[in-house]
Amino acid sequence: MKLDLVIRELHRSENELAHALLRMAERHKADHETHHITADLVRWCHDHVRELAGIGKHYGLDLDPSPAGEPTLLERAREKADEWLGRHPQPSLLLLADLRHLYRVASGVSLDWELLAQAAQGAKQVELLELAERCHPQTLRQVRWANARLKESAAQALLS
Repeated sequence: MKLDLVIRELHRSENELAHALLRMAERHKADHETHHITADLVRWCHDHVRELAGIGKHYGLDLDPSPAGEPTLLERAREKADEWLGRHPQPSLLLLADLRHLYRVASGVSLDWELLAQAAQGAKQVELLELAERCHPQTLRQVRWANARLKESAAQALLS
């Protein structure tokens, strides 16, 4: 069985999604809805990372239970330098780009949960299947939120 590979990849992708959400919250502080909702959505990723690290031990994995942190100092410095040099895009276009990225990352995480659920079901790994059934709906909600915000923001961003 290669369940360890799926668990490891899901752990990595949940961390990537958490990072994308944290970065988005940081970049869109002025948009209170986006800032606060992304801050809430990242908590699910953090819970998923911890749960995957815990269950990974049963499959010989030593995964870090600590979720991804805030954007790095280098990322923040790069964004500030872009602002100072006048390369900061309009906030609506930046939001649209960030939502597109978030949608793609969350969709990938959703796919990983689906793969894990299918493999766990086939291998009759009840605990792993229950984890996927508990966490995947939250990821689907993250995907739907990003998709709804994309639809809501696209016309304004692209036609203004």
